[in-house]
Parts: sequence; structure tokens; C-alpha cells
Amino acid sequence: MVKITSADSAPFRGLGGKAYLFGWNPLKFRWSDMDDDIQKLKTTGELIDNWSVASHKTIQPGDRAYVVRLGAEPKGIFASGYIASEPFLASRKGRIYYRINITFDVLLNPDKERILTFDILKTGNLAGQNWTPQASGISIRPPLVDELEGVWLDFLANKEDY
Repeated sequence: MVKITSADSAPFRGLGGKAYLFGWNPLKFRWSDMDDDIQKLKTTGELIDNWSVASHKTIQPGDRAYVVRLGAEPKGIFASGYIASEPFLASRKGRIYYRINITFDVLLNPDKERILTFDILKTGNLAGQNWTPQASGISIRPPLVDELEGVWLDFLANKEDY
């Protein structure tokens, strides 16, 4: 499922915008309703989910979000969206931590579709970013934000060539 928001209507404007990387490891957390979520996004044009965030002091609504698959192949970016809330405290398994809501604009099933793999993300300038974060919701290096968005949009438009 690919739904690309036009640059005119997207809250993220590039050229100095902030972006964050969120990790998902299927070996630690099953996304059992991923296909349902993809269908929901395709049908309604909206999918909101919450994620833990390490950069809770700097993240703001409207910032760009990318989700990277870790732990199992294929590894790479498979989803994107926009931060849709201020950070809020939540509790899970007796631990309190910060979370944010993400409004997804793209969600791909890494087990069924091509994703933007580390082979591409670890080349050129993008190689300067840590693509395997220990914490979810880390800042993407500001000089790389626009380049990453360009590579992501090119990938989505030309997946067969990647």
C-alpha cells in the first residue's frame, strides 16, 4: 500500500524540517494486524498508531516519522508518517515511558513487499545515520532529512527498480 501525500498538503515541508526514526523488531513485538492496518490505510486514508519515543524533548506534531524494521530480514524502512501528538507518558509492563501518535501515510508489509533496505540506506551521505537504533524515536541527522525523504519518495515511485 502506497499513499503519497503531495508536498503542498503535507505538514512536513522539508528544507530544515525534523524527522525521527522509529524501530520495529518483529522478533520482539508481533504486528499481528499489519495487513488489516494496511487495508485500513488504503480504504480510509488514515491510520494512527502510537510508538515509544526517545527524543521526547524535541519531537513535535508535524515532524516526519520513518519506521525501520530491525531484528529480522529484510531490514529497512517500511513505513512513514507524521507526528500527530505531543509526547505523553504511558505505562507498559510496569515501566513508564514517553509515546507519541503517528499518522501513517505509507505502510508496507516487509514480508510481502519490497522495502527501502539497509543496502540503500547505508550508501552515500545516508551512511552517516544510525539505522539500527537501540531506542525508538531517535532524531535523523538534520543534514540528511531532505535527502532521506527524496530517496524514500523515489523508492516508493520506482520499487521495481530497487
